[in-house]
Amino acid sequence: MAKEREQQERKGGKQRKQRKEKKDNTWQERVVQIRRVSKVVKGGKKLSFRAIVVVGNEKGQVGVGVGKAGDVINAVRKAVTDAKKHLISININKANSITHVSSGTAGGAKVFMRPAAQGTGVIAGGAVRTVLELAGIKNILAKQQGSNNPLNNARAAVNALGQIRSFSQVAKDRDIPLEQIYS
Repeated sequence: MAKEREQQERKGGKQRKQRKEKKDNTWQERVVQIRRVSKVVKGGKKLSFRAIVVVGNEKGQVGVGVGKAGDVINAVRKAVTDAKKHLISININKANSITHVSSGTAGGAKVFMRPAAQGTGVIAGGAVRTVLELAGIKNILAKQQGSNNPLNNARAAVNALGQIRSFSQVAKDRDIPLEQIYS
């Protein structure tokens, strides 16, 4: 009996820790765009709303989501759940920037990113700026090329951030010591 109680208390303690960790992971949501879209049906036009939302915790995790619904609130809610399904993790260096140059594409949009020195700030526009700020990157240079569609630009930014690797990952992939990369 006593052993069973101890085991249950341990399990309860683990569950409480997991709940605390989930609460500590506070997510910020920013609506990038809300569009009214219409679909032509037999009786006329059916109006609905499309929301593009970026979700991030400013600690290296970010995601972009899209939601459609008959009203704005439900469209945003659907977009948030979609964004949380498509989260990526990013390695941020000591200067609150990325480790190397990266570029990403989505549809007709291309996004080019360069690391920047401490104190530079986020130099980017539109949806790319929102993605970078919610990812927790403080110093970066980014340029949108091609399309000016906010959804494709946000997805291209996430694509570019997903390609970034840390020095330790590169050393592991090449089977060489980490010191050799720095020299």
